[in-house]
Amino acid sequence: MATADVTVRGAGIFGLSIAYVCASRGARVRVVDPYGVGAGSSGGIVGALAPHTPDKWNEKKEFQFQSLMMAEGFWREVDRLSGLSSGYGRLGRLQPIADERALVLAQERAESARELWQGRAVWTVVPADAFGAWAPASPSGQMIYDTLSGRMHPRGACASLAGAVAALGGEIVAEAPDEGVVVWATGYRGMLDLSAALGRMVGNGVKGQAVLLCHDARGLPQLFADALHIIPHADGTVAVGSTSEREFDAPDTVDARLDDVLARAIAAFPVLAGAEILERWAGVRPRARSRAPMLGGYPGRTGQFIANGGFKIGFGMAPKVAQVVADLVLEGRDGIPDDFRVEESL
Repeated sequence: MATADVTVRGAGIFGLSIAYVCASRGARVRVVDPYGVGAGSSGGIVGALAPHTPDKWNEKKEFQFQSLMMAEGFWREVDRLSGLSSGYGRLGRLQPIADERALVLAQERAESARELWQGRAVWTVVPADAFGAWAPASPSGQMIYDTLSGRMHPRGACASLAGAVAALGGEIVAEAPDEGVVVWATGYRGMLDLSAALGRMVGNGVKGQAVLLCHDARGLPQLFADALHIIPHADGTVAVGSTSEREFDAPDTVDARLDDVLARAIAAFPVLAGAEILERWAGVRPRARSRAPMLGGYPGRTGQFIANGGFKIGFGMAPKVAQVVADLVLEGRDGIPDDFRVEESL
């Protein structure tokens, strides 16, 4: 291709989404990643697009809400261009309610969701038997059901984005020099590199382990209990994850912690007992010190930018992150929330 207008370093969910939006606006885009598409935590198996609770509203929650509302149109067009499937589906989420106090809180949040979610999604309380055997065990006999949560298959989403970038004339390569403006979306390794360059910790990596089961629950809501996400994918598999490990010896190995995750999942959701294990996975997610995505100019580097720190919500945030970063690098329009600015992690 001709000289790139935008070089994106990193072929994970943030890098590919930004490349796609820039290319869709006519920019010549090159994505550079020596490890390939979705090689880091973006190549996982879970894919929960789960919203924050509809209360104590702030910039982060509003940004995420807008992104989740953009997701259906975003992924429909990506999949159309690529001819592949991201596995996207907005099928909702079920959560057990432990006791009377939690029930009152869930009902209060149902009221606030009517305003904060603008009638475009609901958070409601339903009987525990509303979804039959797929429902989680709930001591109160009630569950939270929200219709904002979605799911996708991370690997499929990355492959579809890569295909869409190529369809728009962009390219994805292992090595190339910087040309045009540069966006660094290099995951947890980028967090460590930036910390080393600045001489202080601005972010790190948190390891997660997950397991993929052969259990066909396609079309049903995802489940959340005991800090676990259970995600039924469109291909007839169910992903269960994940751990959150600040300290680890190897970024991509599984161990007994994953056995504990599976045991807890079966205890909370007995319908999964006996399901065949298809894959055990581990990867490291980038976490900024601020715990929010890190977006904006690269300190000390004119014409270079950072898009990192998706952590556990990167796939849900990606459509909106791509929009605001493309606005910034292509048009100079700065719509980055204050809490997401790079300097918040410095």
